[in-house]
Amino acid sequence: VQLQAYGGGLVQAGGSLRLSCAASGRTFSSYVMGWFRQAPGKERELVAAISGSGRSTNYADSVKGRFTISRDNAKNTVYLQMNSLKPEDTAQYYCAARPFMSITTTENDYDYWGQGTQVTVSS
Repeated sequence: VQLQAYGGGLVQAGGSLRLSCAASGRTFSSYVMGWFRQAPGKERELVAAISGSGRSTNYADSVKGRFTISRDNAKNTVYLQMNSLKPEDTAQYYCAARPFMSITTTENDYDYWGQGTQVTVSS
């Protein structure tokens, strides 16, 4: 599986961005997909994850109510809608794929990674 993330950019606090991650391959719907982020000097953390069917999701407490993960299996694409952005959301955002049914929050459980897209939120 190859992943291509895009959609990052510079936005003011309170603004919105939508990240997209396009995946190659014919078995996209069998993968759990996750969005992770890493800020300078910090460890990479899970932001949100979604099951293959899209029926189950998991969010970091820091983004609950502001971010929404979704997927379109017909387009082999997963999205991260980010609203009410804060300066502390500034980070490199990565999409990742896990070839199993269950959602996990551990980055080592994800086998495939995209190249990352930068999100910068100004105050």
